[in-house]
Amino acid sequence: MRIVALDKNTRENILSDLLKRDPNNYDTYGETVQEIVNQVKEKKDEAVFAYTKQFDGASINAGNVKVTEAEIKEAMEAVEPELLKIMKKAMDNIRDYHQMQVRRSWFDTKKNGVILGQKVTALESVGVYVPGGKAAYPSSVLMNIIPAEVAGVERIVMVTPPGKDGKVNPVTLTAACLAGATEVYKVGGAQAVAALAFGTQSIPRVNKIVGPGNIFVALAKKAVYGHVSIDSIAGPSEILILADETANPRFVAADLLSQAEHDELASAILVTTSRKLAEKVSAEVDRFVEQLSRKEILEKSLENFGYILVASSMDEAVETANAIASEHLEIVTKDPFAVMTRIRNAGAIFIGEYSSEPLGDYFAGPNHVLPTNGTAKFFSPLGVDDFIKKSSIVYYTREALEPVHKDIIAFAKAERLTAHANSIQVRFEGGGHE
Repeated sequence: MRIVALDKNTRENILSDLLKRDPNNYDTYGETVQEIVNQVKEKKDEAVFAYTKQFDGASINAGNVKVTEAEIKEAMEAVEPELLKIMKKAMDNIRDYHQMQVRRSWFDTKKNGVILGQKVTALESVGVYVPGGKAAYPSSVLMNIIPAEVAGVERIVMVTPPGKDGKVNPVTLTAACLAGATEVYKVGGAQAVAALAFGTQSIPRVNKIVGPGNIFVALAKKAVYGHVSIDSIAGPSEILILADETANPRFVAADLLSQAEHDELASAILVTTSRKLAEKVSAEVDRFVEQLSRKEILEKSLENFGYILVASSMDEAVETANAIASEHLEIVTKDPFAVMTRIRNAGAIFIGEYSSEPLGDYFAGPNHVLPTNGTAKFFSPLGVDDFIKKSSIVYYTREALEPVHKDIIAFAKAERLTAHANSIQVRFEGGGHE
């Protein structure tokens, strides 16, 4: 794994390199995705079923697009009991963590009778996209559905591509049932996103769409934004590890590769103050790559976006971590909590050598749907807040309004909005009620 001395130019070059992974740069797919979205918006079920046949090889129609209770029962019986037990443990941790995020409506009553407040309301419906195909990602199912369920969303609709046999992966389906999905449809790709956004004869529309997917799914979410809300445009996975001479090089190498194995665009970066650690980690990475199953992907990922950066000080290392704003940030230093207080930008922060990133992916409880590609500078992990909306509450009596009504009139007139001013003025014509 390449080792580079960190300086201002190095950091700027790496930041520029990482930004090339942004899904918004893949405009070559944009026209194709927009055509799919337009066709689904216009032809509804007909387009959805045609695209499902074309892309997934499955014969889906109005009679079988929705997963039945019998199919859910069959799926749950097919899942290994041990995996089922582990999934339930993970669910408990995820639910407990997200319960702590729940917001309540609040009201503040002042002495003059004014009541101000905020009403918190769960979204009525949410669509959750879950990748399908040969792989199953039950962890993503749990991470997307449980916060919505905790928030109080009444309709949680999951969509996922079927296999050629027209069935949903049993592990994925089981996770959806356990987590609280109210409906599951056998549709994937951009056509599934469009169906959720605009509705079809078989798939009612939702208010918001969340969940990861390939570039077609990401661009489809971007295309329908405004018709519905979305969580974010997810980019490739990434990890940054901040380490000093006290870090275990074998642990660090293993953690870097845990993200590099996702795909060729995944990013794995170590920023360290120790040249000796850098060299040991590089050697350990090389050894691991020879042993692990996804060798080709690991090699290409590290070649494209893998770096070991040697910083002259922890200040420089922290500055670089904040500039990159990684999806996952591990801190493996002598005093990791002190370093953590200086981190401004990261999706999830893992502290200490036994808090490796996969702990967050599967089990600890915090959400693994995280901002990528530098968006941790302004985005947060998926959570309960993503499934609620807030309304302001205002209550004034005549006695509370009277002392300030002239101020409001003057403000409105300053903006030349005379109807605004009149709305206040009429309440005090003649000194009282008509």
